Amino acid sequence: MTPVIVSIVVLVAMFVIATVLPVNLGALGFVAAALVGVLAAGMSLDDVLAEFPGDLFLILVGLTYLFAVAHHNGTVDLLVRWSMRLVRGHLVAAPWIFFTLSAVFSAIGALFAVAIVAPLAMPFARRYGVSLLLMGMMVIHGSLAGAFSPISVYGTFVAGVVGPTGIPFSSTTLFLAPLVINIVIAAVIFVVLGGRSLAGTKVAHGAPVGAGRPSSGGDGAPVTTEDTGSTDATGRTDEEDDDEQVRVGRPQVLTLIGILALAVGTVGFGLDVGVLSLAIAVTLGILCPAGHAEAAKGIAWSTVLLVCGVLTYVGVLQEAGTVDVVGQAIVALGVPLLAALLLCYLGGVLSAFASSAGILGVAIPLALPFLQQGAVSPIGMVAALAVASTVVDVSPFSTNGALVLASTPADVDRDAFYRRMLVYSGIVVATGPLLAWALLVLPGWL
Repeated sequence: MTPVIVSIVVLVAMFVIATVLPVNLGALGFVAAALVGVLAAGMSLDDVLAEFPGDLFLILVGLTYLFAVAHHNGTVDLLVRWSMRLVRGHLVAAPWIFFTLSAVFSAIGALFAVAIVAPLAMPFARRYGVSLLLMGMMVIHGSLAGAFSPISVYGTFVAGVVGPTGIPFSSTTLFLAPLVINIVIAAVIFVVLGGRSLAGTKVAHGAPVGAGRPSSGGDGAPVTTEDTGSTDATGRTDEEDDDEQVRVGRPQVLTLIGILALAVGTVGFGLDVGVLSLAIAVTLGILCPAGHAEAAKGIAWSTVLLVCGVLTYVGVLQEAGTVDVVGQAIVALGVPLLAALLLCYLGGVLSAFASSAGILGVAIPLALPFLQQGAVSPIGMVAALAVASTVVDVSPFSTNGALVLASTPADVDRDAFYRRMLVYSGIVVATGPLLAWALLVLPGWL
């Protein structure tokens, strides 16, 4: 077999193995890169190792490290409480609060924003009778809405893949397209899944993260909690306890300043995301060392391994000529819009059962020769691939979907909830890539 065929067969085998067995796709990528590069593509091992994405490694480590610090020192909890106080406990706003929190956390570098927000949102939904499916999907779509900001992991990842090729690229479009599409999807499911029925119901400001009065309602039946505040044995009200809990300390102030500095430094002054986020995390460790060692354990090493391994293998694919061959085959279809639609569905269907980061790492490089032909807008196509490959993360087989399922309270019938998630994710897989293509590629306005 030719190096091109061998590399494609190995690529397919990698995804199959990583899907059915608990083997990290990135680890498979490193091994496959060495074997295919040396044995099939005629590369030396040094040539293979040269494909390692060092810049992206720093970004992944820096962003996940910084946000682990923010999560560990209570800054995340502080933002959640502030958010509920902002809407004065109105239950109808709760799904949108958790949507926004997930979006903000994702946009400022939290790779697994769902892992942070879902354990707060799902028990809250159960306790106050909000539809669990509504709440879970709002959390996921929130994380996807902010996933491609210029300082997020996904945003910097795609920019790093496309930018060096010279193909027209817009980080603003890449950020806004998923943001708008996921907001629209969230608005639709909010209406369809009963969000409007929550109007007029209020809960205590501190309810999302604090212990409180148990709900007597079932899933989907809102429970009214008067916002007057109850008193405990010490005579303190819920409101007074909440005021004490949201008091800002030195670590939280410094962390918020650090996150703001990251946004201003990278977006406003073009500073390196990875180096700056690491510098901020280390500075926080020096100024507020308590518990910092535990926060360092929050670096998403499994994701770092996955993304870097897949991209190292993609580098071998490029050296072997596989990317050019596949791109030419796509162009040979003769119908650019149809080829673009097929690429969107390829990314969407595969991402429903595998890592979106891994799929994006393969799908975008494979589409580059096709984009260089200029038959469709490169900016619109990259944004469409980003949306199509991530919007399907509502699947219970994906990381985000699995996190929501795992965060479901123990007294809920998880099998029934799992089936509801399957139905919803099936609809998204069938329509999401089509929606991305229809809005971002077909009109040709980008």
